Amino acid sequence: MSSTPPSGTPGTPPTGTLDPAVAARLKRGADGLVPAIAQQYDTGEVLMLGWMDDEALHRTLTTGRCTYWSRSRQEYWVKGDTSGHTQRVVSVALDCDADTVLVKVDQTGAACHTGARTCFDRDVLLDTDTP
Repeated sequence: MSSTPPSGTPGTPPTGTLDPAVAARLKRGADGLVPAIAQQYDTGEVLMLGWMDDEALHRTLTTGRCTYWSRSRQEYWVKGDTSGHTQRVVSVALDCDADTVLVKVDQTGAACHTGARTCFDRDVLLDTDTP
């Protein structure tokens, strides 16, 4: 596991430091990232999965808006900055292994880049709730 997060947008200084106690607990992948699940706080609806490093998690905790690391663009992005489909942070928790972040949010608009409310509304592989 790497403790070196991605470098971020060139020329953009970090906004701060993740609490050292939290940083020490995080179990990151070899790329320095942890999966971050965004869930609608009041309905429990799973909206999307993004990736965070220490800086993205710090920004999320301190700004109240979800910040992710884009693996394809190799830069930080704040959900809704370009689309207007924002995620206001309600709570943030680590799972029992400290290798996944759960961010409960109040989602405005679509969470998925396709324009859908959730990224998990297509390709249902099993649904035992239907007759």
